[in-house]
Amino acid sequence: MDKIKVSVAGASGYTGGELLRLLLFHPNVEIQQVTSESNYGKQISKVHPNLRGLTNIKFTGLSELEKCDLLFLCLPHGSSMKNIDKFISVGKKIIDLSGDFRLNDKSEFEKWYKEEHVKPELLGKFVYGIPELHREEMKTAQYISSAGCNATTTILALYPLFKNNTIDESKTVVEVKVGSSEGGKKSSPSSHHPERSGSLRSYKPTGHRHVAEMIQELSFGKNISIHFSATTTDQVRGILATSHVFLKEDLDEKEIWKIYRKEYSNEHFVRIIKEKEGNYRYPEPKLLYGTNFCDIGFEKDIHSNRLVVISAIDNLMKGAAGQALQAFNIMHGFDEKLGLQFPGLFPI
Repeated sequence: MDKIKVSVAGASGYTGGELLRLLLFHPNVEIQQVTSESNYGKQISKVHPNLRGLTNIKFTGLSELEKCDLLFLCLPHGSSMKNIDKFISVGKKIIDLSGDFRLNDKSEFEKWYKEEHVKPELLGKFVYGIPELHREEMKTAQYISSAGCNATTTILALYPLFKNNTIDESKTVVEVKVGSSEGGKKSSPSSHHPERSGSLRSYKPTGHRHVAEMIQELSFGKNISIHFSATTTDQVRGILATSHVFLKEDLDEKEIWKIYRKEYSNEHFVRIIKEKEGNYRYPEPKLLYGTNFCDIGFEKDIHSNRLVVISAIDNLMKGAAGQALQAFNIMHGFDEKLGLQFPGLFPI
């Protein structure tokens, strides 16, 4: 079969680099162009040294994009919607990895992102990009908006519980610990090594805009509340989410296990981690570096109706590039594991 010709707009960032790492080994993909305004003309290995010797592709400019079968957008927030007419004229299909088209409702976008959406008529045309929730829509989609990393970690952890009406919709509390790569490649005073090294810093105790995605995907027509906080760690990659929810009925752990198995027993990239002993009886991001897995575990508080759900991903993979490639595979009728079978490293 002919290979799918793809281009990547904004390929010099961490997400773009991770996506190139995956695409270079995808048997059905030909990388046509990659763009970076600040690295125009350079070989991509000058920016992504892990790709040395694997390709001679050079960065080009956004204005030079040619028609392709699928265009990945790995651009900073706001760039996708401001240039979407140009991108639609170039790409037969589009997967956007920014937050510009994740929300279905214009007012919700403007509430959480604090700015006007310049292309609200397109919001409903993008399929929200978590394959485990929207696989059937993705099969015929022309445009997909890949989900946020914190949102992916939280939504996959709590989706079975909200869907099956198992928990109090008003009392969900989520705390995530995130690696520094979540902040992107552009440096700032807070990312300066003497400031960052060894830190454990609360950076978004309230008001994180990924909460809008969680509410959109988990509400099932009800009014729900999700109280979400994010803390940065000294790790480079990885997200660990600890969610506190409260059961409506006195379910034991076997019954809770059945709820998760009902939703995820056929999902290759979602693993339920529930072991009685050992260092790895709960999900741990370190084991997921470079993989597209989301690991989910839980424990019920024996003194109350509180259920603690623990979930982990690699933010650059299941939270960005890996999930986007999974969606790409579904759009084109490929095995969705294609190019995503790296099992991780141990020890690491």
